[in-house]
Amino acid sequence: MNFNKLYFCEVTVLYLVIFYFLYQDKRKIFKFEETHSLMIEKTDQRQIIFSHLDGLVTAPVAYSLLKSGILDTILSQKSISLSALTQQYKANEGYLNVALRTLASQGFLDYVINNNTNEVMVSTNDKSAYAFSLFPLYEDVVNVLKQTDLFTSVHIETKFLNQLGTVFNKYKNHYGITFSENPKEKSLQEQILGHIEGYLVGPIIVSLGMTGMFHKYFMETSFSPEEFHKEPQVFKIILEFFTHLQWFTQKNGNYQFTETGLFFAKRASAYGVTVSYLPMFKHIDDLLFGNPSLLRNVGVNDDELHVNREMNVWGSGGAHTTYFKVIDEIIIALFNKPIQEQPKGILDMGCGNGAFLQHIFEVIERQTLRGKLFNEYPLFLVGADYNQAALKVTRANLIKSDIWAKVIWGDIGDPKRLAQDLQENYNIDLKDLLNVRTFLDHNRVWEAPTTKNKNRVSTSTGAFTHRGEYIHNNEVEDNLLEHFNKWSPYVHRFGLLMIELHTVSPQLTAANLGKTAATAYDATHGFSDQYIVEIDVLNKVAAEAGLLPDPQFFKKFPNTDYATVSINLLKG
Repeated sequence: MNFNKLYFCEVTVLYLVIFYFLYQDKRKIFKFEETHSLMIEKTDQRQIIFSHLDGLVTAPVAYSLLKSGILDTILSQKSISLSALTQQYKANEGYLNVALRTLASQGFLDYVINNNTNEVMVSTNDKSAYAFSLFPLYEDVVNVLKQTDLFTSVHIETKFLNQLGTVFNKYKNHYGITFSENPKEKSLQEQILGHIEGYLVGPIIVSLGMTGMFHKYFMETSFSPEEFHKEPQVFKIILEFFTHLQWFTQKNGNYQFTETGLFFAKRASAYGVTVSYLPMFKHIDDLLFGNPSLLRNVGVNDDELHVNREMNVWGSGGAHTTYFKVIDEIIIALFNKPIQEQPKGILDMGCGNGAFLQHIFEVIERQTLRGKLFNEYPLFLVGADYNQAALKVTRANLIKSDIWAKVIWGDIGDPKRLAQDLQENYNIDLKDLLNVRTFLDHNRVWEAPTTKNKNRVSTSTGAFTHRGEYIHNNEVEDNLLEHFNKWSPYVHRFGLLMIELHTVSPQLTAANLGKTAATAYDATHGFSDQYIVEIDVLNKVAAEAGLLPDPQFFKKFPNTDYATVSINLLKG
């Protein structure tokens, strides 16, 4: 063979090999850059969701305080106590406390609580004056909320056409804002506009999610407004606004989801719980300055006035999936133990529609040792709820699924009565059951503690109230201790498995905007008389009742110092 030809062939092969590896490396680089870019994009989109949730609770609170003159007083005084503001403006102190803490969680104020004296002080900071000057921008969305049912209903009707179009157009033009060259001012401008966007996006995306808009068919194809919605004129305006946000593309009158739009559509349920409380925020002026019990009366059809419960359940179901996966792991571990170390059954306190109880049964049946021994060692299932309608639905769902269970009335604040009922009527000992509940303990009915620890100085930064009255944080801890003491005799052996919601200090929340929904959680639960405390506070008080978290199963979400959800197996 000719040497030159041989040399040429070898060199060619060598170059091809080198080119191949360089190409592979470059592909890896491109793939990394593409993946990294997508991660950054998704992180930004998650931050937008948190900003939207912040806006849903902040806008009505901020605008109400602006109209009342309270913010002017805070600016002029620079530092003032909650009690002084309450007296001057004849406000409901408990709800005013929640409102001020909401603004502090957004960084607009400084908020300090002294649990030795039970005094709350609010002070201006370097953001206050400029932030307050932007609060009039909230007027449009707050007025639409108050004047119509647009943001409190599942259905969107033609009569809201003008309001929608007007507010959408104002937002598209940034409400006439010229963005400041001052970074701090520009950041505040963007924060306020993000809040307004949340008010425009959140209720609509929940409405569309609950009525089937985000069916796979619509996500994967293009469609016209007439194909889907019974009010195509309204729907078209919405789709044009979402196109402005780059959630959709539009061609020849047909719309199709973008990747950005799909991201938000798939997470519509993340908005559900916060949006479900908009009926309460619609009456924020009454909560702060009027009849504080107005929304706690039951409606004509026994409906709750402060929350859209159907929407709340829908949102909760979608948002809690991650936590339930962790619960599954714990259930599997417990029911794979030697049979003599296993509980005889499970009590789901606050069983709702029975779905969680059904899910737990299926996990045990299919994935545990106990599931193979049901004939010899039957699993006692008990669903308890305060709401009679929930009990009816639970019974129907469990019967439909061919699952044997006792479904009874129960009050989370009265385990002794529940235990007597189980023993006398069903020969079931509550102590033999694993007690489980999800996001329930903070929603117990308030009872003033019968015994107060005079030496207690709470470490909580929360804002707590009952029907507008300011409840001191020391009292909340005393009340929580009595609550755990009631349950302690019944859960010492097999434990209390709970998913619980928590508060975060306003300073920590403000330092992590875009990373947490703490502002939304605190405001919705604060104004509806619920008692979410920090993780360390809950564990500290549980320990006082002799209940300690099993470190093997403890989890918090996110796994940071601003965690707002915990999973605990508390045992004696």
